Amino acid sequence: MEGSYRISGHESFPCRYTWLPKTMRGLQRNPKLFSNDETAMVNLGVGKNMVRSIRFWAQATGMVESLPRNGGYQPTSIGRRILWDEGHDPFLEDIRTLWLIHWNLSTDVQNPLLAWDYLLNEWQETDLIQSRVLKELEQEALKQGAKFSIVTLEQHFETFLHSYIPTRGRKGEVQEDNLDCPLVELGLLVRVGERETDKIGGRREPIYNFNREEKPEITSDLFVYCLSDFWQKRHPAEETLQLRDIAHGRGSPGRVFKLAEEDVRTRVEQLERETNGYFVYHESSVLQQVRRTNWQDRIALLNAIYAREVAYA
Repeated sequence: MEGSYRISGHESFPCRYTWLPKTMRGLQRNPKLFSNDETAMVNLGVGKNMVRSIRFWAQATGMVESLPRNGGYQPTSIGRRILWDEGHDPFLEDIRTLWLIHWNLSTDVQNPLLAWDYLLNEWQETDLIQSRVLKELEQEALKQGAKFSIVTLEQHFETFLHSYIPTRGRKGEVQEDNLDCPLVELGLLVRVGERETDKIGGRREPIYNFNREEKPEITSDLFVYCLSDFWQKRHPAEETLQLRDIAHGRGSPGRVFKLAEEDVRTRVEQLERETNGYFVYHESSVLQQVRRTNWQDRIALLNAIYAREVAYA
């Protein structure tokens, strides 16, 4: 872990379906959309806490960046390519975009989100249980000299949880604050049961697991984009990476997407053909590694993801 953990800013709201597209429309009309909370409340049609949450998620997902000189905000080059009016997926209708958003949330090196960074990269248990998770998050934060209250950690974990697990609002509710996060479509986290926490009081808590099945909607072009991004963020000076780094390394495609090592191996074996030699996989009795021949333009790799129509879009 290289930067300082972030645990606040989302105001305990997961990112909602309409928020990122609505932010892009708003920024097209007014680059200073978020400079004044009152103005943003009117333009976005939400309360002050939600304005702050929307601003947080727009930046955390890598779609928007601040402009320190004038206090405004603008789409990043990635955000513009995906969510602008003429972008690849302006209304978040393509599941590949959702996997990209998950990737961005989970791979920030400078200021990683505590739950995303730790639970995707360091959590060793099969089951994800809140009481155990909170203890581990507290210990992880303390390693950095950061002390958070259990209430703050609980809110942060629940925000992570409800980014991937659908909420169950009252029948017929479609209010803004009851809409699910689009990442629930990924099926990355599943509820598998519950356990008893208090025999006398009869209290129980849910048990969750990460879905480690094959994920064909993570297409070869998407995998290549994320592998390149991982390489530049974590190993920029290296010309080769071991298969185990790509499958199990911190912030790697295998870790962040919860892919089995055999799945990762199958994918890297196809890299030379899929990338015209940009990545090449070598395997011997003692070595399994990928070599990069150069750095490829990030936007070109992003455009390649959407160049092919797939059944999952």
